[in-house]
Amino acid sequence: MIYSALAERIRNNKPVVLLTVIDGPNLGATLLASPNDSKLDTLGTLGDPELDRVAVRDALGELEAGRTSVRNYGPTGQVTPEDLTDTPIVRIFVESYSPPPQMIIFGAVDFTAALARVAKVLGYYVVVCDAREVFATKRRFPMADEVLVTWPTPVLAKLGDNLGARDAICILTHDPKFDVPAIQGALATKVGYIGVMGSRKTHAKRLERLAEVGISKPEDLDRLMSPIGIDIGSRTPEETAISICAEIIGKRVGRIVPSLSNSDGPIHK
Repeated sequence: MIYSALAERIRNNKPVVLLTVIDGPNLGATLLASPNDSKLDTLGTLGDPELDRVAVRDALGELEAGRTSVRNYGPTGQVTPEDLTDTPIVRIFVESYSPPPQMIIFGAVDFTAALARVAKVLGYYVVVCDAREVFATKRRFPMADEVLVTWPTPVLAKLGDNLGARDAICILTHDPKFDVPAIQGALATKVGYIGVMGSRKTHAKRLERLAEVGISKPEDLDRLMSPIGIDIGSRTPEETAISICAEIIGKRVGRIVPSLSNSDGPIHK
């Protein structure tokens, strides 16, 4: 039953983690854990309720990072079993099945094709969205997993709840009718990265438009990386794509990178 549930989650591209006792009491016991919207689904047991609770808590952290590992506990979930005497150590194999991170790119422009190519190399599931049917075509963006002809609001209403720290939203348009609702929708999600293309002057005007629709909290505006990308002097779409992905990686792992959004002066010299 556990393996049937595991297979179903994997087929549906849903995150799931399988815990198996590989040494110690209850050898071979398995426990399946899967975040499901606002609740947690579990199936099986490792042999002790407290061990189940602690091991699942740690396994969800591994799942979020997309890691598979081996963790050691005491028989009732002690997290420092090496400090215990005359107590067997339970070794648990934590096997993560995490779907690829998502990148949603708003705007079917020349930079989009380059960014989609680099994102695919990094393992992203790439969605390109633009309301202009003549530009948003699979022929122009064959590297994208999905090309959607629609406005930002319905896209984020459908995908927003599944976005997390590993995911990214890149807004490459300069049209207020498109980028303002895209930013509004992005800020309503838990996505780890929101990048918005444009010069410093363009972004200043954009902030005015956002204030008009009620977006002015510093904690919201601080999430916007604009001008988008790190300061490497990029000019071509390919160079810009690399600078954007470098910024995404740095933000995800908590590194301080020379982002254009945190600097002054001209973007291009």
